[in-house]
Amino acid sequence: MTLVEHLMELRDRLFKASLALVVGMIIGLFFAGPVLDFLTDPYCSKYGTAADGCGFVAQSPIDFWLLKLKIGLYLGMIISSPVWLYQLWSFITPGLHQNEKRWSYSFVAAAVPLFAAGAVLAHFVVAKGLEFLLPEADSKFSLDLGIVGYVDFVTGMLLIFGVAFEFPLVVFMLNLAGMVSARRLLGWWRTAVFLIFCFTAVVTPTPDPFGMTALALPMCGLYFAAVGASFLNEKRRARARLAEEHEAIHDDEASELNYQVEPVEAPAPVEAPTPVDDTDPDRR
Repeated sequence: MTLVEHLMELRDRLFKASLALVVGMIIGLFFAGPVLDFLTDPYCSKYGTAADGCGFVAQSPIDFWLLKLKIGLYLGMIISSPVWLYQLWSFITPGLHQNEKRWSYSFVAAAVPLFAAGAVLAHFVVAKGLEFLLPEADSKFSLDLGIVGYVDFVTGMLLIFGVAFEFPLVVFMLNLAGMVSARRLLGWWRTAVFLIFCFTAVVTPTPDPFGMTALALPMCGLYFAAVGASFLNEKRRARARLAEEHEAIHDDEASELNYQVEPVEAPAPVEAPTPVDDTDPDRR
């Protein structure tokens, strides 16, 4: 295919992906209300009352509609993900080898549950982080929390935790590409733990140590899991390489001997024998 044909194919696939995203967003708008209740549950369970509900404030008449539209867009991306992922995969796959396609399927299968696990952990961290950030419900302070800012805060936490849980896949990909060995990854564990804690301290929006630690500890565990998977991958490679070497030799063919001919040194000259004096008189 020429460059123009590639661009035309990309245009068609982007159009199909965008159409699927619009349909998914329309479907997601019907579920925006329950999802909004799920996002606001950490705050409402602590500060909500039967009289005035959660007490969120809207700064503009269109804030609530824009918020539902934003949640519908997020849900639409999730609902239409099989379509736009298929379009993306169909555009990339002609340039991949068979083993690269197999590993791509494995990475996608592992990335989805890891992202979901990070999002669930983020929801738990938000509930604990609000206890640290906000005053007690019966304090003398009055809270006027904007609903848009709160939802942006929660969705940001979900995205940060979900993306951070993809970290072991990056580590394993580096080993799979042969850029770093498993033994070297294991030797870097102190540096990796330090950098993980620095990363979580920066990306978590809450200043409390709970959120940072809650994200750093699973990331450290996932790092060591990726190192273990790298060791297994190297053992698999070694077995496959050994099997290929054995398959290259026919049953009736003698294997090559790996030996080196060493030169033989010249022997030392042998001296002529000397007569031995007979000193025993009985033998005469």
